[in-house]
Amino acid sequence: MKHIAKKKFGQNFLIDQSIIQSLINAIHPQAEDLMVEIGPGLGAMTQPLLKQLNHLHVVEIDRDIIQWMQGFYPAQKMTIHNSDVLKFDFGTLGERIRIVGNLPYNISSPILFKLLENTSQIIDMHFMLQKEVVERMVAAPSNAEYGRLSVMLQYRLQMEYLVTVPPEAFDPAPKVESAFVRCVPYASLPFPATDEALFAKVVTAAFGQRRKTLRNTLKGLLDDAGFSALNIDSQLRAENLSVAEFVAISNYLASQNQS
Repeated sequence: MKHIAKKKFGQNFLIDQSIIQSLINAIHPQAEDLMVEIGPGLGAMTQPLLKQLNHLHVVEIDRDIIQWMQGFYPAQKMTIHNSDVLKFDFGTLGERIRIVGNLPYNISSPILFKLLENTSQIIDMHFMLQKEVVERMVAAPSNAEYGRLSVMLQYRLQMEYLVTVPPEAFDPAPKVESAFVRCVPYASLPFPATDEALFAKVVTAAFGQRRKTLRNTLKGLLDDAGFSALNIDSQLRAENLSVAEFVAISNYLASQNQS
């Protein structure tokens, strides 16, 4: 199929066959897997996945690509969901879902946050993303890339940076390097927050002005007595705190609210 990539959908189609095969090897699909591909595009990963899967669900917004897929793939092998991925309810697919995709870079973070809603049903996720985003996802504290995205994803997911993918592996070539990442939801959270909305609020506030100290960014949430009780230096910045420390702050605040 000859298809002109649409900028509004953030389309960059993977064409390097050796890289495609390495990604399929990393995903390691099994015939009975309940797998869904986000943005299948022209089938770079779809076709090799279908060689190993009994059935594949795909979420695609581009009607031209959908029309082509309907004529190209056997209906019994694929269920096509014509939907904006940000509006799609992954929970309707069932339990033990595996998710893969070359995500549109312009909305990759919102997609990742959306998928956090369904981690109890997800076995794993493998995504192609902008390299800079993957570096932020897996970053450790006190690292320049470490931020709100790092903390919120690491709270629920174990993540592994798998491989760097150069621009020339795509058509059209993006202006940035890409990377492939594996995300596996924790079976049980290592540091559970008693109030996850409050945890998210603390993390968002702390990174709202990342060059300011926690004393300033958490003003109105955590006072000097709180910092002292938690043994956290109020002169540190958000990027210096671990996920466990952010959870400790939110759990302390939750206990204070209840008393």
